[in-house]
Amino acid sequence: MFCINTNLPFHKNILVMSLLLSRLSRLCPGKPSLVGRSSYSLLFSNGFSSSLLQTAPGFVVRANPCGEGLGKLLFQKNTESWFTHLEKKVPLELVDRDELGTVGSCNGWVATLKDDGILRLQDDLNPAASHTHPKHIPLPPLVTLPHCQTQIITNVSMSSSSPEDEDCVVAVKFLGPQLSFCRPAQSKPEWTNVKIEDPYFFSSRVMFSKKDDMFRIPGSGGNLIGSWNPNKHKNNPKIQRLQYQNLPKLTKIKRELLDLCWTSEHLVESRTTGETFLVKWFRKTSRRLALMKTKALMVFKIDEEGNAVYTQDIGDLVIYISKSEPFCIPASSFPGLDRNSVQIVDVDEYGAIRLHDSSIFSHNIRFGAPYFIPPQNIDQV
Repeated sequence: MFCINTNLPFHKNILVMSLLLSRLSRLCPGKPSLVGRSSYSLLFSNGFSSSLLQTAPGFVVRANPCGEGLGKLLFQKNTESWFTHLEKKVPLELVDRDELGTVGSCNGWVATLKDDGILRLQDDLNPAASHTHPKHIPLPPLVTLPHCQTQIITNVSMSSSSPEDEDCVVAVKFLGPQLSFCRPAQSKPEWTNVKIEDPYFFSSRVMFSKKDDMFRIPGSGGNLIGSWNPNKHKNNPKIQRLQYQNLPKLTKIKRELLDLCWTSEHLVESRTTGETFLVKWFRKTSRRLALMKTKALMVFKIDEEGNAVYTQDIGDLVIYISKSEPFCIPASSFPGLDRNSVQIVDVDEYGAIRLHDSSIFSHNIRFGAPYFIPPQNIDQV
């Protein structure tokens, strides 16, 4: 049995957790024997906000098969170093990377895209959503613009916590020039489609800025930010050019290493402080495992004038980067969170970065649903 000190910060337990995850990946699917907590109610204990009862941020590790194509969720709270076995049953395809059941996630909702061309929003993987009555919301058939494609989705973003909200706008960024918007709660929802002219945005991810009330996309390389309001900027987005300041001093070896990395840019907004950050994530393929591994991560604070100031201190905040829309929360709102850090989950990696000294703690393991789920209000269950 593994012994874990749950009083330690998250990053100091991640190596032990890596051992657990490695062991988990080798377990027989039908024999979940990992030490964990089996009560659904424990998901809400020891990890809630002092101002509002909420679930702790975390992600689905896997689903343990229980028959009829279903599996019971195994959830990992970012506040703890053990796994929580839930009674909630979900279709196994949603957490099976070979099935490609999901194409994105936002606010605890996952998006699926089947051969019928219908994008669906589902709350199956949300640990706070109904155990017996999951919600599946179909959106209108996708409309493909000329010289665009709608089969490969970069990510999905929403303007509010639920697509059932009257004013919620869902944004879908496709690989290439197409960006599409839809209001699911309308009586007859339809797509508003935008063709982006600047190729710097073709492979980038979209996020919603509550502060600016617009959807924003960082350009490849992180030099531009495009902003769209579906009602105002269909064909003429607002473009902000960034001016980098206080860049870190890198050795020649470090610069050469970063030049060999695959780099992705992620915009994230702190809704408690009003700050906007641009995260540059540098990853490189391991020759031994043929898996991506984090080599560096940089955070820049963006101001209204377009200055991107490198920082190693985001205060009490924790940033979450995954295949879901990025989010940011105060560490003090949940006991056990490691302040001034960035938590990462991807299809082949799980880890944490301490910003004050740029320490990286990560482990390679495959995930079928690499989506961080932000805190969910329990009174919405």
